[in-house]
Amino acid sequence: MRELTHRRPRVLGEYICETGATVRAAAKVFCVSKSTVHKDVTERLSKEDPELYKKVKTVLEKNKSERHIRGGMATRRKYKGE
Repeated sequence: MRELTHRRPRVLGEYICETGATVRAAAKVFCVSKSTVHKDVTERLSKEDPELYKKVKTVLEKNKSERHIRGGMATRRKYKGE
């Protein structure tokens, strides 16, 4: 089990960088909680692999800056009946 938690931050970081996935999407793919993903890619990854952490951080910042747009689109789809 400990080995899994040791590799998981790097695997999650690589996945987020390659796909541009949100924390929620990554959590769904890897069957872990959003809190676990966030803690892995912010705290644990910064200690294990600082270069990958910087890449992940830029993706997360981009996702955060776009989240109000995604929320608005979801609301629009909801009321259009899609």
